[in-house]
Amino acid sequence: MPASTSLLPTGHSRIAHMEMQGIVKRFPGVLAADHVDFDVRSGEVHALLGENGAGKSTLMKILYGLYQPDEGHIRLNGESVVFHSPANAISRGIGMIHQHFMLVPSLTVTENVALGLKSSRGPLLDLDRVAARITELADAYGLHVDPHRPVWQLAVGEQQRVEIIKALYRGAALLILDEPTAVLTPQEVDDLFVTLRQMARDGHALIFISHKLHEVLSISNRVTVLRDGHQIGSVPTAEATKQSLARMMVGRDVVLEYERPATSQGEVRLKVENVSALSDEGTPALRDISLELRAGEILGLAGVSGNGQRELAQTIFGLRHATSGKVLLDGHNILGAKVSTLNAQGLAYIPEERMLDGVITDFTVAENMVLQDHGQKPFAMSIFLNGRAIGRTCADLIKSFDIKTPSSDTPIKSLSGGNIQKVILARELRREPRVLIAAQPTRGVDIGATEYIHHCLLDERERGTATLLISEDLDEILALSDRIAVIYEGEIVGVVNRADADVETLGMMMAGVRPDAHAAAASG
Repeated sequence: MPASTSLLPTGHSRIAHMEMQGIVKRFPGVLAADHVDFDVRSGEVHALLGENGAGKSTLMKILYGLYQPDEGHIRLNGESVVFHSPANAISRGIGMIHQHFMLVPSLTVTENVALGLKSSRGPLLDLDRVAARITELADAYGLHVDPHRPVWQLAVGEQQRVEIIKALYRGAALLILDEPTAVLTPQEVDDLFVTLRQMARDGHALIFISHKLHEVLSISNRVTVLRDGHQIGSVPTAEATKQSLARMMVGRDVVLEYERPATSQGEVRLKVENVSALSDEGTPALRDISLELRAGEILGLAGVSGNGQRELAQTIFGLRHATSGKVLLDGHNILGAKVSTLNAQGLAYIPEERMLDGVITDFTVAENMVLQDHGQKPFAMSIFLNGRAIGRTCADLIKSFDIKTPSSDTPIKSLSGGNIQKVILARELRREPRVLIAAQPTRGVDIGATEYIHHCLLDERERGTATLLISEDLDEILALSDRIAVIYEGEIVGVVNRADADVETLGMMMAGVRPDAHAAAASG
């Protein structure tokens, strides 16, 4: 193999120290980064922690050349640098692994790695040399993947390995990882962390962007916390706890573990029998799904994103056609029923995409509060709305659910994600539902709003509501559920009691291994 060619970079000089000083970035109506300082050194993992909208991704996109700062500067090994594009950043040894992978599914691993680089053989490809170099990198960092397989055949975790190999191949000495665990099973997260620790030992500088406290504490050497575009502080990880980091993120103490008093589970409220449905692309999304949900219980549905969770919630609530099966609400088949009928029968729904399916963004808070029953008493008088009744109900809900809004007449799009979610929660729970479908109820909201939403779900459990909690956050599932079902490629792999569940077992199930097969393998 040649010592160095344009297609086979041997790596840039080590980045001993990268500093971002006084970084400011403004967007219309938003100060995304307000004089933020951040640095990372060779051989360390520096975690950048904060909720969605805190400014983490904005700061890193500036470092990667995707955005230009309005103020401040970047130094590499003491030298001031300006990156006008990702190509500039890559040329100085900076790589970025995006949350949504930048791969071409129809190409092989080797072709994806070589894409955009010049061949050392002029007009001829030298993919054999590329594949050999991929194998070297894979062996060095435990990133095992077949160079000749098409990307579309790879599991999500394998695709992420290809992204990391692609960055290393281009000589990345500093690697930015943007929410790298969001689509991984627990076992894949463990494998990723082994790789990251090896890279740090070899002198790479790693920036780990996350909002998951336990992962930050596990992988990082230092933690910097951002909130609303401001740098709250930086601490050595050894001196941090979940509680201290949560306090930095929201500005107050946060309850991270909940008491779940025993409740008497009652009759079956919702029964899904052999339901199948298609995806938006017309391919099978649900395959013969069966579940039971009882009064007074929270049934958690766990799984890696994209395995049928969204389609299941939509099918139950009548927003997606089922190709076969039944959904029984208190013994009555509700497949094909109108949403208004489902609401009247006691089914409530917190949708996964709140801005698309949960609210009308140009409507006010009050108007969104009564979306489902604005045509009924007391909100309607003949063909006219009863503004006084709407206002009174809305004011009560704003107070009860601690919704931060200037007024009930404020357009809902002006509220934060957490407060928009509280509006949806208030609207759905006001009707005292018999069954609640909560799909990703805390996605993209801050820790404080998450804590509040969790308490609401536990209160509903005590009230006797049957709740299906659909979440990709395994910590959330474990904290709230009485039973846990795991979905993989549109099928229910198994259902386990919370007392019998652990991260390893659930992780295996999320990868498609059924509990009986896992037990047999362990005993064998």
